Amino acid sequence: MVLFLTGMGCLCLIYFLGIALFAGHGTNFFCLWLVMGVGCLGLAFLMKKGIWQEHIPVLLRRVFWTGVGILAVLFCIAEGFIISGFQTTAPENVDALVVLGAQMKAEGPSRALQYRLDAAVSYLQQNPKTLVIVSGGQGSDEHISEAQGMYDYLVQKGIEPGRILKEDRSVNTVQNLTFSAALLDKEKNSVAIVTNNFHLFRSMRIAKKLGYAHVYGIAAKGYPFLQPNNMLREFFGVVKDFAAGNI
Repeated sequence: MVLFLTGMGCLCLIYFLGIALFAGHGTNFFCLWLVMGVGCLGLAFLMKKGIWQEHIPVLLRRVFWTGVGILAVLFCIAEGFIISGFQTTAPENVDALVVLGAQMKAEGPSRALQYRLDAAVSYLQQNPKTLVIVSGGQGSDEHISEAQGMYDYLVQKGIEPGRILKEDRSVNTVQNLTFSAALLDKEKNSVAIVTNNFHLFRSMRIAKKLGYAHVYGIAAKGYPFLQPNNMLREFFGVVKDFAAGNI
């Protein structure tokens, strides 16, 4: 167990440094890898020195490991659902796409958002009758709204401005889909949600909960190096929205 925890701790710290120094990040969530790395190494140290076995009551150790086991089971179940959305596709000629927003940087869409927009462009070019809603407000660190940035990107890629509707008030996935519903008939229109593969399961469940009657998904790719971080973050997103009754 000491070797396992030491190895896991080192991997977490290396991954944290990789994100911080090379991959880039949109939020501070990746710091959780630092916390997990230090935690694993700290526990390994306590076990190696015998402190864990000799000074921590048996009951507390059992409660700790039971909690870890329950969390691991919940994590595996949630990740299974998340992965189930990776290959989701939409039929031809849906009435509208809804592209969910992500960070808009000064130089343009973040990598995650660009993947979503490129997936939308590909579909729109093949289905010229489909409209698109770009959904996302303006964060405190963004110079324009995500919706405006997405609009500009799509126009640059050759999508006619008349096909693009902007929803620029939302700050999370629930609001993305709630406010976008005001721009279409969610009970009659066929809608395809465009977002990164790790985010699609939760997005579609939220849409169905909100009353979208004919909803599909288009899974844009995710940046491979950041995928573990995205999958971990999405686990907490699924738990949060499940607890809030959104999915």
